[in-house]
Amino acid sequence: MSISTETFGKTKEGAEVTRYTVTNKNGLSFSALDYGAVIVNLMTPDKSGKMADIVLGFDDVAGYEENGCFFGAFIGRHGNRIGQAKFTLNGTEYQLEKNDGENNLHGGTPGYHQVMYRTSFTENSVTFSRTSPDMEQGYPGNLEIAVTYTLTDENELKITYKVKSDKDTLCNLTNHSYFNLKGHNGGTITDHKVWIKANGFTATSKDLIPNGTITAVENTPMDFREGRVISRDIDSDYEPLVLAGGYDHNFVLDKPEGKFEKVASVTEETSGRTMEVYTDLPGMQLYSGNFIKKEKGKEGAVYTRRTGLCFETQYFPNSVNVPGFTPCIIRAGEEFTSATVYKFL
Repeated sequence: MSISTETFGKTKEGAEVTRYTVTNKNGLSFSALDYGAVIVNLMTPDKSGKMADIVLGFDDVAGYEENGCFFGAFIGRHGNRIGQAKFTLNGTEYQLEKNDGENNLHGGTPGYHQVMYRTSFTENSVTFSRTSPDMEQGYPGNLEIAVTYTLTDENELKITYKVKSDKDTLCNLTNHSYFNLKGHNGGTITDHKVWIKANGFTATSKDLIPNGTITAVENTPMDFREGRVISRDIDSDYEPLVLAGGYDHNFVLDKPEGKFEKVASVTEETSGRTMEVYTDLPGMQLYSGNFIKKEKGKEGAVYTRRTGLCFETQYFPNSVNVPGFTPCIIRAGEEFTSATVYKFL
């Protein structure tokens, strides 16, 4: 197990950006930046042992400063959507940035993936930390944030979130890496086979805001309980898929609240790669890269629609505004921790 560092470039403000790379005994490695705590590379072997980078991203800091698709992004203070870009907490209404029509998506400006972080590291992990000040993005409370990426010799990339606020606030952190098990430049992901441990998903309005209804997956294109190739139904005439242009839905994970369990897996037959997803959170957004237009990525690759697949563990979108959903509220002075693991077989 080893860790190395190298200069990745400078931000437009002149801040020097460092890339941290952790490699395990099997040769797997990941790289992340102290700019945005973004995951920029993830090298894993195929069935013949050939290594490839399986996450979408950019070759330079400028790409990550723009990053409209959130490649590799650490998302906060609130991942996913909040309806009407507002919420009420302790009797006070908070107005957020309307950056997704009339709604808020992935926190606002500045994104947590577009700021510099303090760093500390061990031989197999790197921790990125900062204080998100009171009312940054419109959210109350000074939020102390630490996100740690750990690589194990069992080929697990573990993401641990640890936060504490001095005021009651919302906090729904996630990782927005786009995976393509054929390699980041491997083309579309519609041939990937996905399994999700979920009996239902959160139904939404036309602008993809959950309305409180949980729809059973049985006998629908959303049923991944036995495994389903993405291409099988992604273009079917099923209203939730039509509205989102493919998969972009929060699945209600079938497990006890707060319990850390395996909740999903994805396999690509040609490469033989399989990735498993574990989390203690109640939901997971499956996103099939429907809104990628034409992005110039790493090594000259051009990413287009459906060339990456996201597994975003989370509290349900808009949970603060939907009675019956577990709200992502953390109380002043309480430490909140959560973990998600991507394991490679």
